[in-house]
Amino acid sequence: MSDDVRPAQPTDSVSRVPGEWEREVLEKLVFASLKEQRAKRRWTIFFRLVMLAIVAMIVLSVSGVLFGGSGSAPGPHTALIDVEGVIDAGGEASAEKINAALQAAFDEDAVKGVVLRINSPGGSPVQAGMIYDEIRRLRRQYPDKPVYAVVEEICASGGYYVAAAADKIFVNQASVVGSIGVIMEGFGFTGLMEKLGVERRLVVSGENKALLDPFSPRNPAQQAHAQALVDEIYKQFVAAVREGRGERLHETPDMFTGLIWTGAKSVELGLADELGTVDSVARDVIKADAVVDYTVRENFAERVAKRVGVAFGAGLAKTGLSRLWHWR
Repeated sequence: MSDDVRPAQPTDSVSRVPGEWEREVLEKLVFASLKEQRAKRRWTIFFRLVMLAIVAMIVLSVSGVLFGGSGSAPGPHTALIDVEGVIDAGGEASAEKINAALQAAFDEDAVKGVVLRINSPGGSPVQAGMIYDEIRRLRRQYPDKPVYAVVEEICASGGYYVAAAADKIFVNQASVVGSIGVIMEGFGFTGLMEKLGVERRLVVSGENKALLDPFSPRNPAQQAHAQALVDEIYKQFVAAVREGRGERLHETPDMFTGLIWTGAKSVELGLADELGTVDSVARDVIKADAVVDYTVRENFAERVAKRVGVAFGAGLAKTGLSRLWHWR
Protein backbone atom coordinates (compact mmCIF):
# COMPACT_ATOMS: atom_id res chain seq x y z
CA MET A 1 0.00 0.00 0.00
CA SER A 2 1.35 3.44 -0.91
CA ASP A 3 2.25 5.81 1.88
CA ASP A 4 0.02 8.47 0.23
CA VAL A 5 -3.05 6.34 0.57
CA ARG A 6 -4.72 6.62 3.95
CA PRO A 7 -7.83 4.86 5.14
CA ALA A 8 -10.98 7.00 5.06
CA GLN A 9 -11.96 8.52 8.39
CA PRO A 10 -15.41 7.52 9.54
CA THR A 11 -18.00 10.33 9.58
CA ASP A 12 -20.07 11.19 12.66
CA SER A 13 -23.14 9.45 11.28
CA VAL A 14 -21.20 6.34 10.54
CA SER A 15 -19.40 6.37 13.89
CA ARG A 16 -22.64 6.55 15.88
CA VAL A 17 -24.23 3.48 17.23
CA PRO A 18 -26.95 2.31 14.84
CA GLY A 19 -30.33 3.86 15.79
CA GLU A 20 -28.82 6.63 17.94
CA TRP A 21 -29.71 9.49 15.63
CA GLU A 22 -33.31 8.29 15.30
CA ARG A 23 -33.59 8.28 19.08
CA GLU A 24 -32.25 11.85 19.32
CA VAL A 25 -34.76 13.09 16.75
CA LEU A 26 -37.56 11.32 18.57
CA GLU A 27 -36.49 12.83 21.90
CA LYS A 28 -36.47 16.32 20.39
CA LEU A 29 -39.96 15.83 18.99
CA VAL A 30 -41.24 14.57 22.33
CA PHE A 31 -39.70 17.50 24.24
CA ALA A 32 -41.07 20.00 21.73
CA SER A 33 -44.54 18.48 22.07
CA LEU A 34 -44.35 18.59 25.87
CA LYS A 35 -43.20 22.21 25.77
CA GLU A 36 -46.09 23.15 23.50
CA GLN A 37 -48.58 21.37 25.74
CA ARG A 38 -47.24 23.14 28.85
CA ALA A 39 -47.51 26.53 27.11
CA LYS A 40 -51.05 25.75 25.99
CA ARG A 41 -51.98 24.65 29.49
CA ARG A 42 -50.56 27.85 31.01
CA TRP A 43 -52.58 30.02 28.62
CA THR A 44 -55.71 27.99 29.36
CA ILE A 45 -55.21 28.50 33.09
CA PHE A 46 -54.55 32.22 32.54
CA PHE A 47 -57.76 32.78 30.58
CA ARG A 48 -59.76 30.78 33.09
CA LEU A 49 -58.41 32.95 35.89
CA VAL A 50 -59.27 36.10 33.92
CA MET A 51 -62.84 34.92 33.36
CA LEU A 52 -63.11 33.94 37.02
CA ALA A 53 -61.92 37.41 38.05
CA ILE A 54 -64.49 39.06 35.75
CA VAL A 55 -67.31 36.94 37.14
CA ALA A 56 -66.17 37.71 40.69
CA MET A 57 -66.12 41.47 40.00
CA ILE A 58 -69.60 41.32 38.50
CA VAL A 59 -70.96 39.44 41.50
CA LEU A 60 -69.24 41.76 43.97
CA SER A 61 -70.33 44.91 42.16
CA VAL A 62 -73.94 43.73 42.07
CA SER A 63 -73.84 43.02 45.79
CA GLY A 64 -72.38 46.47 46.47
CA VAL A 65 -69.17 45.17 48.02
CA LEU A 66 -66.90 46.50 45.27
CA PHE A 67 -66.73 49.74 43.33
CA GLY A 68 -68.38 51.94 45.85
CA GLY A 69 -70.91 50.19 47.98
CA SER A 70 -73.38 52.32 49.80
CA GLY A 71 -71.45 52.26 53.06
CA SER A 72 -72.28 54.67 55.82
CA ALA A 73 -73.45 58.12 54.79
CA PRO A 74 -71.62 61.17 56.12
CA GLY A 75 -73.28 63.92 58.13
CA PRO A 76 -75.50 66.60 56.57
CA HIS A 77 -74.45 67.00 52.95
CA THR A 78 -75.42 68.00 49.42
CA ALA A 79 -76.19 65.17 47.00
CA LEU A 80 -74.60 65.55 43.58
CA ILE A 81 -75.98 63.79 40.49
CA ASP A 82 -74.31 64.17 37.10
CA VAL A 83 -76.39 64.37 33.93
CA GLU A 84 -73.54 63.95 31.48
CA GLY A 85 -73.68 63.46 27.72
CA VAL A 86 -76.55 62.40 25.53
CA ILE A 87 -79.71 61.43 27.38
CA ASP A 88 -80.69 58.01 26.08
CA ALA A 89 -81.83 54.64 27.39
CA GLY A 90 -78.45 52.94 26.98
CA GLY A 91 -76.15 55.72 28.15
CA GLU A 92 -74.81 57.11 31.39
CA ALA A 93 -77.60 59.71 31.45
CA SER A 94 -80.49 57.28 31.08
CA ALA A 95 -83.70 57.78 33.04
CA GLU A 96 -83.07 54.49 34.82
CA LYS A 97 -79.72 55.62 36.23
CA ILE A 98 -80.64 59.25 36.94
CA ASN A 99 -83.91 58.33 38.63
CA ALA A 100 -82.19 55.66 40.74
CA ALA A 101 -79.69 58.26 41.91
CA LEU A 102 -82.48 60.74 42.66
CA GLN A 103 -84.39 58.20 44.71
CA ALA A 104 -81.28 57.27 46.70
CA ALA A 105 -80.53 60.93 47.41
CA PHE A 106 -84.06 61.78 48.52
CA ASP A 107 -84.30 58.68 50.69
CA GLU A 108 -81.16 59.65 52.60
CA ASP A 109 -82.04 61.72 55.68
CA ALA A 110 -78.61 63.38 55.75
CA VAL A 111 -79.17 64.94 52.31
CA LYS A 112 -80.17 68.58 52.67
CA GLY A 113 -80.50 69.29 48.98
CA VAL A 114 -79.87 67.77 45.56
CA VAL A 115 -77.78 69.28 42.78
CA LEU A 116 -78.08 68.09 39.19
CA ARG A 117 -74.82 68.97 37.42
CA ILE A 118 -75.85 69.10 33.77
CA ASN A 119 -73.53 68.88 30.78
CA SER A 120 -75.84 67.56 28.07
CA PRO A 121 -76.76 68.54 24.50
CA GLY A 122 -80.05 66.68 24.83
CA GLY A 123 -81.25 63.33 23.57
CA SER A 124 -84.40 61.26 23.88
CA PRO A 125 -87.53 63.25 24.78
CA VAL A 126 -88.92 60.10 26.39
CA GLN A 127 -85.92 59.65 28.71
CA ALA A 128 -85.81 63.38 29.51
CA GLY A 129 -89.54 63.38 30.23
CA MET A 130 -89.20 60.42 32.58
CA ILE A 131 -86.49 62.22 34.56
CA TYR A 132 -88.56 65.42 34.61
CA ASP A 133 -91.60 63.57 35.97
CA GLU A 134 -89.54 61.79 38.65
CA ILE A 135 -88.02 65.06 39.86
CA ARG A 136 -91.47 66.60 40.14
CA ARG A 137 -92.78 63.54 42.00
CA LEU A 138 -89.90 63.52 44.48
CA ARG A 139 -90.24 67.26 45.09
CA ARG A 140 -93.88 66.71 46.05
CA GLN A 141 -92.99 63.77 48.27
CA TYR A 142 -90.07 65.57 49.96
CA PRO A 143 -91.07 69.25 49.99
CA ASP A 144 -88.22 70.15 52.36
CA LYS A 145 -85.51 68.90 50.00
CA PRO A 146 -84.79 71.32 47.17
CA VAL A 147 -83.46 70.30 43.77
CA TYR A 148 -81.14 72.64 41.91
CA ALA A 149 -79.76 72.33 38.39
CA VAL A 150 -76.21 73.60 37.85
CA VAL A 151 -75.21 74.04 34.22
CA GLU A 152 -71.51 73.93 33.37
CA GLU A 153 -70.84 73.71 29.62
CA ILE A 154 -74.17 73.01 27.93
CA CYS A 155 -77.80 72.43 28.87
CA ALA A 156 -79.74 72.14 25.65
CA SER A 157 -82.86 70.41 24.35
CA GLY A 158 -83.50 67.34 26.53
CA GLY A 159 -80.88 68.59 28.98
CA TYR A 160 -82.92 71.73 29.53
CA TYR A 161 -86.09 69.63 29.70
CA VAL A 162 -84.58 67.97 32.79
CA ALA A 163 -83.33 71.24 34.27
CA ALA A 164 -86.77 72.83 34.00
CA ALA A 165 -88.03 70.50 36.74
CA ALA A 166 -85.57 71.91 39.30
CA ASP A 167 -86.43 74.56 41.91
CA LYS A 168 -83.73 76.80 40.46
CA ILE A 169 -81.27 76.71 37.57
CA PHE A 170 -77.75 78.04 38.06
CA VAL A 171 -75.42 78.68 35.13
CA ASN A 172 -72.03 80.04 34.21
CA GLN A 173 -72.20 83.24 32.23
CA ALA A 174 -70.69 81.43 29.22
CA SER A 175 -72.81 78.28 29.47
CA VAL A 176 -74.92 77.28 26.46
CA VAL A 177 -78.62 77.07 27.34
CA GLY A 178 -81.83 76.51 25.38
CA SER A 179 -82.54 74.70 22.10
CA ILE A 180 -86.15 74.16 23.12
CA GLY A 181 -87.43 72.12 20.22
CA VAL A 182 -87.73 68.63 18.76
CA ILE A 183 -85.98 67.13 15.76
CA MET A 184 -86.52 63.97 13.74
CA GLU A 185 -83.68 63.57 11.29
CA GLY A 186 -82.90 61.35 8.34
CA PHE A 187 -81.49 61.26 4.80
CA GLY A 188 -82.73 60.79 1.26
CA PHE A 189 -80.66 58.74 -1.20
CA THR A 190 -83.02 58.44 -4.17
CA GLY A 191 -81.05 60.82 -6.41
CA LEU A 192 -77.78 59.03 -5.69
CA MET A 193 -79.40 55.65 -6.32
CA GLU A 194 -80.58 56.81 -9.75
CA LYS A 195 -77.07 57.95 -10.67
CA LEU A 196 -75.60 54.63 -9.57
CA GLY A 197 -78.31 52.59 -11.22
CA VAL A 198 -79.47 51.08 -7.94
CA GLU A 199 -83.06 49.87 -7.77
CA ARG A 200 -84.94 49.88 -4.46
CA ARG A 201 -86.90 46.69 -3.82
CA LEU A 202 -89.11 47.00 -0.76
CA VAL A 203 -91.71 44.59 0.56
CA VAL A 204 -93.97 45.78 3.40
CA SER A 205 -97.30 44.88 4.96
CA GLY A 206 -99.08 48.16 5.62
CA GLU A 207 -98.70 51.10 3.26
CA ASN A 208 -96.99 53.27 5.89
CA LYS A 209 -94.68 50.63 7.36
CA ALA A 210 -91.70 52.19 5.54
CA LEU A 211 -92.38 55.61 7.00
CA LEU A 212 -89.69 58.09 5.89
CA ASP A 213 -87.61 55.33 4.28
CA PRO A 214 -84.42 57.09 3.05
CA PHE A 215 -84.24 54.93 -0.09
CA SER A 216 -87.76 55.72 -1.28
CA PRO A 217 -89.16 58.96 -2.74
CA ARG A 218 -90.64 61.37 -0.22
CA ASN A 219 -94.28 60.68 0.57
CA PRO A 220 -96.17 63.93 1.38
CA ALA A 221 -98.73 62.16 3.56
CA GLN A 222 -96.05 60.40 5.59
CA GLN A 223 -94.08 63.63 5.87
CA ALA A 224 -97.15 65.38 7.28
CA HIS A 225 -97.70 62.56 9.78
CA ALA A 226 -94.08 62.78 10.97
CA GLN A 227 -94.42 66.54 11.33
CA ALA A 228 -97.54 66.06 13.44
CA LEU A 229 -95.60 63.70 15.73
CA VAL A 230 -92.79 66.21 16.16
CA ASP A 231 -95.26 69.04 16.79
CA GLU A 232 -97.04 67.04 19.49
CA ILE A 233 -93.80 66.23 21.33
CA TYR A 234 -92.74 69.86 20.94
CA LYS A 235 -95.93 71.02 22.66
CA GLN A 236 -95.22 68.64 25.54
CA PHE A 237 -91.71 70.08 25.85
CA VAL A 238 -92.92 73.68 25.87
CA ALA A 239 -95.63 72.87 28.42
CA ALA A 240 -93.04 71.26 30.71
CA VAL A 241 -90.79 74.33 30.50
CA ARG A 242 -93.68 76.68 31.25
CA GLU A 243 -94.81 74.52 34.16
CA GLY A 244 -91.31 74.27 35.61
CA ARG A 245 -90.28 77.89 35.18
CA GLY A 246 -93.66 79.51 35.83
CA GLU A 247 -93.74 83.30 36.09
CA ARG A 248 -89.95 83.53 36.02
CA LEU A 249 -90.05 82.90 32.28
CA HIS A 250 -89.92 86.06 30.15
CA GLU A 251 -91.23 84.64 26.91
CA THR A 252 -90.08 86.09 23.61
CA PRO A 253 -91.17 85.19 20.06
CA ASP A 254 -87.98 83.18 19.49
CA MET A 255 -87.75 81.47 22.88
CA PHE A 256 -89.26 78.20 21.69
CA THR A 257 -87.75 78.13 18.21
CA GLY A 258 -84.72 76.00 19.02
CA LEU A 259 -82.30 78.88 19.56
CA ILE A 260 -79.57 78.77 22.21
CA TRP A 261 -78.27 81.51 24.48
CA THR A 262 -75.38 82.15 26.82
CA GLY A 263 -75.85 81.57 30.51
CA ALA A 264 -75.91 85.29 31.17
CA LYS A 265 -78.63 85.85 28.57
CA SER A 266 -80.62 82.88 29.83
CA VAL A 267 -80.84 84.56 33.24
CA GLU A 268 -82.27 87.68 31.58
CA LEU A 269 -84.84 85.57 29.74
CA GLY A 270 -85.84 83.67 32.86
CA LEU A 271 -84.59 80.37 31.46
CA ALA A 272 -82.16 80.31 34.37
CA ASP A 273 -82.10 82.01 37.76
CA GLU A 274 -78.56 82.91 38.82
CA LEU A 275 -74.88 82.40 38.20
CA GLY A 276 -73.41 79.65 40.34
CA THR A 277 -71.43 76.45 40.63
CA VAL A 278 -71.89 73.16 42.46
CA ASP A 279 -69.72 74.37 45.34
CA SER A 280 -71.39 77.77 45.63
CA VAL A 281 -74.88 76.25 45.59
CA ALA A 282 -73.91 73.66 48.22
CA ARG A 283 -72.25 76.28 50.40
CA ASP A 284 -74.46 79.35 50.00
CA VAL A 285 -77.87 78.00 49.00
CA ILE A 286 -78.25 74.52 50.50
CA LYS A 287 -75.92 75.38 53.42
CA ALA A 288 -74.27 71.96 53.33
CA ASP A 289 -70.66 72.31 52.18
CA ALA A 290 -69.96 68.57 52.00
CA VAL A 291 -70.83 67.23 48.54
CA VAL A 292 -71.42 63.51 48.06
CA ASP A 293 -71.67 62.05 44.57
CA TYR A 294 -74.81 59.90 44.18
CA THR A 295 -74.39 59.39 40.43
CA VAL A 296 -74.99 55.81 39.32
CA ARG A 297 -71.88 55.00 37.30
CA GLU A 298 -71.02 52.02 35.17
CA ASN A 299 -68.23 50.12 36.90
CA PHE A 300 -65.41 48.12 35.33
CA ALA A 301 -67.22 44.80 35.57
CA GLU A 302 -70.32 46.19 33.88
CA ARG A 303 -68.22 47.70 31.09
CA VAL A 304 -66.51 44.36 30.47
CA ALA A 305 -69.83 42.52 30.53
CA LYS A 306 -71.35 45.02 28.12
CA ARG A 307 -68.44 44.70 25.71
CA VAL A 308 -68.70 40.93 25.81
CA GLY A 309 -72.41 41.26 25.09
CA VAL A 310 -71.78 43.66 22.20
CA ALA A 311 -69.20 41.32 20.70
CA PHE A 312 -71.62 38.41 21.06
CA GLY A 313 -74.42 40.42 19.50
CA ALA A 314 -72.19 41.46 16.61
CA GLY A 315 -71.43 37.82 15.97
CA LEU A 316 -75.12 37.00 15.90
CA ALA A 317 -75.82 39.92 13.58
CA LYS A 318 -73.43 38.45 11.03
CA THR A 319 -75.53 35.30 10.86
CA GLY A 320 -78.79 36.97 9.86
CA LEU A 321 -80.46 40.04 8.41
CA SER A 322 -81.40 42.97 10.58
CA ARG A 323 -82.52 46.55 10.19
CA LEU A 324 -81.87 49.29 12.70
CA TRP A 325 -84.14 52.28 13.11
CA HIS A 326 -82.77 55.18 15.11
CA TRP A 327 -84.84 58.13 16.10
CA ARG A 328 -83.93 60.95 18.41
